[in-house]
Amino acid sequence: MNERTKLSSIVLILIGVIVGALIFSQVHESTQPVVYSSPSPSPSAPQDTLYPADRPLSTLRDFNRAFVDIAKAVNPTVVTVFTEKIYKVRGYGGYPFFGSPFEDFFREFFDQPPHQRRQPKEEEYRQRGLGSGVIVSKEGYILTNNHVIDDADTIYVRLIGDRTLPAKVIGTDPKTDIAVLKVEADDLPVIKMGDSDKLQVGEWVLAIGSPLSPNLAHTVTSGIVSAKGRSNVGLAEYEDFIQTDAAINPGNSGGALINLDGELIGINTAIATRTGGFQGIGFAVPINMARNVMESILKYGKVIRGWLGVYIQDVNENLAKAMDLPVKEGVLISDVVEDSPADKAGLKEGDVIIKLDNRKVTNSVQLRNDIASTRPGTKVKLTILREGKEKRITVELGKLEPEKASRESQEKIEDLFGFRVAPFTSEMANRYGLDESLKGVLVTGIKQSSNAFRAGLNVGDLIVAVNRKKVKSVDEFMEAVKGLKRGDTVLFKVIRGRNSFFVAFTL
Repeated sequence: MNERTKLSSIVLILIGVIVGALIFSQVHESTQPVVYSSPSPSPSAPQDTLYPADRPLSTLRDFNRAFVDIAKAVNPTVVTVFTEKIYKVRGYGGYPFFGSPFEDFFREFFDQPPHQRRQPKEEEYRQRGLGSGVIVSKEGYILTNNHVIDDADTIYVRLIGDRTLPAKVIGTDPKTDIAVLKVEADDLPVIKMGDSDKLQVGEWVLAIGSPLSPNLAHTVTSGIVSAKGRSNVGLAEYEDFIQTDAAINPGNSGGALINLDGELIGINTAIATRTGGFQGIGFAVPINMARNVMESILKYGKVIRGWLGVYIQDVNENLAKAMDLPVKEGVLISDVVEDSPADKAGLKEGDVIIKLDNRKVTNSVQLRNDIASTRPGTKVKLTILREGKEKRITVELGKLEPEKASRESQEKIEDLFGFRVAPFTSEMANRYGLDESLKGVLVTGIKQSSNAFRAGLNVGDLIVAVNRKKVKSVDEFMEAVKGLKRGDTVLFKVIRGRNSFFVAFTL
């Protein structure tokens, strides 16, 4: 072999080595762990400064460590909420015949001397409750569920180190099942709040709370976001629940639902179950809704909601076909309240709202929640369809006033008619199997001795007209019946389930 041949062989070998190295390097690079992108940390940032969700994962141990770090960081911000309600009952103690006509007879039968009739005494019974809460500020404010602390006489919370503090109620909102508590303490751990609007179905989440017993405090469970925007669950008037399969049980109510960045994205509220235990369907109030409620309570002392002044219903395929609409979603305005913000802005019956501030409107629950969570006085831009053409209308929202009959009015109705009425809500629609888009007043109680009951009226009936005049609210119902007196005959149009009928009787 000559020198030139030897040199060629060496060059070919070197080229082969270089190409092999390059190929190997590319294969090695393609099998590196995937790092989820994040705008905040730089590639050179130390490992412990990255969010758990942004850390490279090369082994299952790294994945496990991420959950450990999240739980360790967030667990101290979750508290166990203890409540106590005192009931006072008048009774005669343990002897079953005290106070009865047979008292002296049985005393003689059991060789006990007769005596003057014993007077009942007042006894106290204590009902204790258990729930969870989340510390959301250094000032000691805690978010929990309204049903956790509702009607409680005493409330106290226990931190992760078994430190116990008394808590007072700052404000409640039964319509979203949110309550704000406050404790007096220094150096409290505070959770970071996330943005529930950015949450996506399929994301990993952790639930932390105190299920079933104080001995199980700070239980951590994991799962995914199963769905968003769940409504008509029957738990609250304003529903926009996050659904998760992270294990939630009684006692978890008010606890934290967190994402992989350790941010609070929901307040765990309830489960759907046929057995009483966890079956993989839990619900949490989105933190954006809970935060709006809290901020309103802290600023105004109560929840202030925006008001548009329209009656709405979902657009379905049949409505879209019948009305020749180019879309099969959106919200149809079925009526406009006179002198309401909507009326003043020019909205009309038959308009279809398809966008709110350039955000797509898909259903009536979404629009109702968005309007309610917007402060009165805010100008919103609605994109509507009117006679097949798009139109943009700006509306300055009013203040939603709670609709309820005064005690005097309710007593007058009950005395004259023999029944009680209440505003018709989505919760009541779900409870009594009524269409949520209906308008009227709901019968919530009725005397069986009344003429109304004998005529066929019952609890759960929706009164939609009085003497052929439509009534859409308690105020309108009161206006329609204010001139009636005993001896008059009244005609109600009533909806029960899917049936509509008339009921007439004499007062």
